[in-house]
Amino acid sequence: MRPKHEPEQITDLSRLRAFMNPLRMQLYRMLYATGTATASQLADHVDETPSLVSYHLRKLAENGFVTQANGQGTDGRERWWRVASEEGWGFRDSDFADTPEGAAAAGAVTRGMFDTRVAQYRTYLDQKAAWGKTWTDAAFSAEWLLDLTPAELSEMSDELEELARRWRERGKAAKATGDTEDREHVSVHLYGFPFRP
Repeated sequence: MRPKHEPEQITDLSRLRAFMNPLRMQLYRMLYATGTATASQLADHVDETPSLVSYHLRKLAENGFVTQANGQGTDGRERWWRVASEEGWGFRDSDFADTPEGAAAAGAVTRGMFDTRVAQYRTYLDQKAAWGKTWTDAAFSAEWLLDLTPAELSEMSDELEELARRWRERGKAAKATGDTEDREHVSVHLYGFPFRP
C-alpha cells in the first residue's frame, strides 16, 4: 500500500500505453480538474463526438485511471466519470528503459504530457487579457539555472511536490467550506532537468 498523498507509480507497460493517445491524456486532465463529467460534456470541450470520448474513457477505466462517478445526474441515461485517484499517477523512465518498447512508450507519454502542458499555457497566454489584472499579476513564469547533483535535484523535486500538495489541500479544504469566491483552477508547471550549455 502506498503512503497517503503519494501518486500511484505506474510500472506496467500496458497501463502506461493507455496514455500514448493524446486525447486520453486530455480527457484525464479535464476530469482531474473538473471532478466529474459525462462523455458529452467532455466531448464539447475537446471537439470530438461523445461516442469517441466514451470509447477512450472506457479504455482509461479498463486501466484503472478513471471510474464511474455514482450518484451524479438525474435521468440515469448518461454515465458520469471521475479520476480513480485524487493523487494522480506518475512513472519513472528507468522502470521502462529495459526494452525498446518500454523506452518508446515512456518517451511518447512524456512528450504527450509536455505537449498538453504547452498547449494549456499557450491558451492562457492567448486569453491573458480576459483574466484581468489580479490574475495576470498573480500568474508567474520563471526559470532558475542551478548547479545540482542528481540527489539534490531529486530532493528539490520532493520539496516542490510537498509544497504543491500543501496548496492543493488548502484549496480543497476551502472549497469544502464553501469558500469559492475568486477561486479558479490553477495549473503550475515546473521542470527540472540537466543541460549542458
